[in-house]
Amino acid sequence: MGRLSDIIDARLKELKIPGSKMCDDLGMSRSTLTELRKGRAVTLKAEKAAAIAAYLGLSVEELLGKEKAPIPEGGRKAGKEELMAAFWGGDKDLSPEDMDAMWQDVENFAAFVAQKKKEEKRK
Repeated sequence: MGRLSDIIDARLKELKIPGSKMCDDLGMSRSTLTELRKGRAVTLKAEKAAAIAAYLGLSVEELLGKEKAPIPEGGRKAGKEELMAAFWGGDKDLSPEDMDAMWQDVENFAAFVAQKKKEEKRK
C-alpha cells in the first residue's frame, strides 16, 4: 500500500465511511481507489485531490502525507480549491472556467446577503 492510500483508508475508517461510498459521492471510479491501494501509480487531477481531501476533512497537504500545518486559533481555513471541490464535488465535468464563473456567482451572492444583513441591522 502506498502512503496516499494509507491516509485515505485510515481516514475512511475513522469516519466509518466505505471507500465505495466515497467514490460514488465524488463521482470517482472505484478502480482508482483500488489502484491506489495496490500501490500503482495513479495520476489525480488537482481538483480530484482537493475533492478527496475536502470529503475526508483534510487539507491537500495532509492527504498527500506532507507535514501537517499547525491549526491557527479559530480553526483551519479552507482554500478556494477546497471550497470549490466541496461545493461541486470536484471537477465533475466542469471546466476551470465554469468553476471560476460559478465561484464568482457564489461570491456575488455572499456579498449581496452581507449587504442585506447590514441594511437590516440599520433599521
